[in-house]
Amino acid sequence: MQTLSLPTARRIALAAQGFGEPRPSGRIDARHLRRVLDRVGLLQIDSVNVLSRSHYLPVLARLGPYPRAALDRYSWGPTGRGLFEYWGHEASLLPWQLQPLLRWRMARADEQAWASVARVAVEQPGLVERALRLVTEEGPITAAALEVARPARVPGAMWNWHDGKVALEWLFYTGAVTCAQRRNFERSYDLPERVLPEPVLRAPTPQPADAVRELLRISGRALGVATERDLRDYFRLRPATARPGIADLVDAGELVPVMVDGWPQPAYLWHGARQPRLVRARALLSPFDSLIWERSRTERLFGMRYRIEIYTPAAQRVHGYYVLPFLLGEQLVGRVDLKADRAAGVLRVQAAHIEPGAEPGEVAAELAASLAELAGRLELSGVVVTGRGDLAAPLAALLRAAG
Repeated sequence: MQTLSLPTARRIALAAQGFGEPRPSGRIDARHLRRVLDRVGLLQIDSVNVLSRSHYLPVLARLGPYPRAALDRYSWGPTGRGLFEYWGHEASLLPWQLQPLLRWRMARADEQAWASVARVAVEQPGLVERALRLVTEEGPITAAALEVARPARVPGAMWNWHDGKVALEWLFYTGAVTCAQRRNFERSYDLPERVLPEPVLRAPTPQPADAVRELLRISGRALGVATERDLRDYFRLRPATARPGIADLVDAGELVPVMVDGWPQPAYLWHGARQPRLVRARALLSPFDSLIWERSRTERLFGMRYRIEIYTPAAQRVHGYYVLPFLLGEQLVGRVDLKADRAAGVLRVQAAHIEPGAEPGEVAAELAASLAELAGRLELSGVVVTGRGDLAAPLAALLRAAG
């Protein structure tokens, strides 16, 4: 069995995710967005907006500054659309062609969906029927159209959904409805035949094993080198569901068993993975970027123990509320807690920490450039360092000098 050095594995992973390639020099359009989606397979969606909606950031990390409207059109536009919403890796934007590959998940919604969502089909079938009828007659609709009272907020709860919203989410999970558009990031629901293009609707439904095997192909290609858990996690596949597909891909020579220095588990190398001799990257990574969303993989590849601390009480946070790792070259060299202060028109750095072994002066200079790029992308006038951390002082000094 071939053994890969850790630096080699890291370069393979970065190249597979689209890092190290030259950024576009001209106008960025749907062709470039397709290229990103071809690399990463999907974009995770998240509702936290303290900095930016998370799906915008992976595109910025790979393409550089781009018009947000281009991604909005590609995601939800009436024309030029190429993505749909469904549960891929959590809530996700996925290319049209993946919709048939996820129909098995829709058909098994009673065992795949969260119990709190699946329960509504059993306990309130009349509400589910009314929700579907309303979508059919009046769609696209938001959850407010069902006129169901919102419950009192439960401390610590992630969402405060009323039963009508839960009914629509159940229908969304089953594929009976889909997302037509978003306004102020609120999902509007409509029938698939009024949203999805005709070729997608007519595409045959593969057998579940065939669909899972194709999802694992996408995972393998997007990861480059990965453990079984990494491959499964990309589309949130359960072990019993994924293992036969992984075995099939190994038998076909598409996944090549390898060992990676320092990894306790065996790994699989995608047969067509690029193995560059050097990767020159510079990017701020969303907490939901596919390069780092599997936290144990992030630690194995980069030596960074990264945790999202949004739901951690403020007094217990180590690095901050909304923390983005900073990728420079082939390493994660720092992390910053960022907030878009839209009222003041500035990007606030609420904490900045350097990783062990990184050179503070170099990291601060490159990070300042990335922060300025991000501020411009968010239409903010500048960057202000207001917080703590061992990288905060050199970063603040550089930004002051830059003026």
